[in-house]
Amino acid sequence: MGHLTAVHDRLLPMLGLGERLHPELDDDFLINADRVTSDRVAPEAVRRAWSEVNARLTAAMAALPPEEWLKKHNAVSDEDFAKAPLRNRLSVLQTRTTHAGFHAGQIRLALTKG
Repeated sequence: MGHLTAVHDRLLPMLGLGERLHPELDDDFLINADRVTSDRVAPEAVRRAWSEVNARLTAAMAALPPEEWLKKHNAVSDEDFAKAPLRNRLSVLQTRTTHAGFHAGQIRLALTKG
């Protein structure tokens, strides 16, 4: 959940929806992922961050007019977007949804084997 929270938090500036809420999660859940170090973030803090990030994302995405989804995201240059206009906000949302679904499957598998 910490990994998904950090990834979703990065969506805020990438989609032009605001600043990140929890960049401190990157070290434990993105940069040093896969248990290189023991987690320094308490599960309660992860749950709280998950709720905050996803509430902000949900509200910001709901307020975004449909035509804005086809505009470029902030991780692509104007030149690259002109060459590949499918590198838009909607494509980022689609790939992140697939990413979350992948991890949801991992969680289900872990829970059934536990």
